Amino acid sequence: MNILQYTDNARLRRALNLIQNPLNVRVLFVCLGNICRSPAADGLMHEAVKESGTANRWVIDSAGTGSYHIGDLPDPRMRAHARRRGITLDHICRQVRESDFYDFDLIIGMDHSNISNLKRLAPTPELEQKILEMADFFEPHTVCDHVPDPYYDGAEGFELVLDLLTDATRNLRDTVESWAENKPSNSLA
Repeated sequence: MNILQYTDNARLRRALNLIQNPLNVRVLFVCLGNICRSPAADGLMHEAVKESGTANRWVIDSAGTGSYHIGDLPDPRMRAHARRRGITLDHICRQVRESDFYDFDLIIGMDHSNISNLKRLAPTPELEQKILEMADFFEPHTVCDHVPDPYYDGAEGFELVLDLLTDATRNLRDTVESWAENKPSNSLA
């Protein structure tokens, strides 16, 4: 679903216009520790672009604002829940670095705290415009306004996060691809 058909999100439009090459979109997903939400978004986004046959047009990664889990695999519970859906999460956890603001077109935080941390890390106000919330890609009927951290929840928390991220990553894909196809100055088609 192209989210821009349902909402006039000026922040999202500004961020889309910062994409340097619509045929090579670089997206970074961010949460606190990079062990639950952002690696799940990373894995689900890889799956979403594979489904649409556009995987070669995307560079996808994830990172955390905290340094707690650098070098670790994602949380075993998140890996198990994702595996039940046919998604392998084998990302090695890392921390957001300043170069990410130059290397990625879109930097997508999972909750308001992640967004605040990312804004503090952004090296310039212009690069801060690349920061979006995952909730920007939620469908209009979604009751959540962020991706909740399932770390201290049971199985239901991990399943909710995977449900939210499955829809949001597909909506992100559809929104960016529709924007790229319809961009008036797009001569890269």
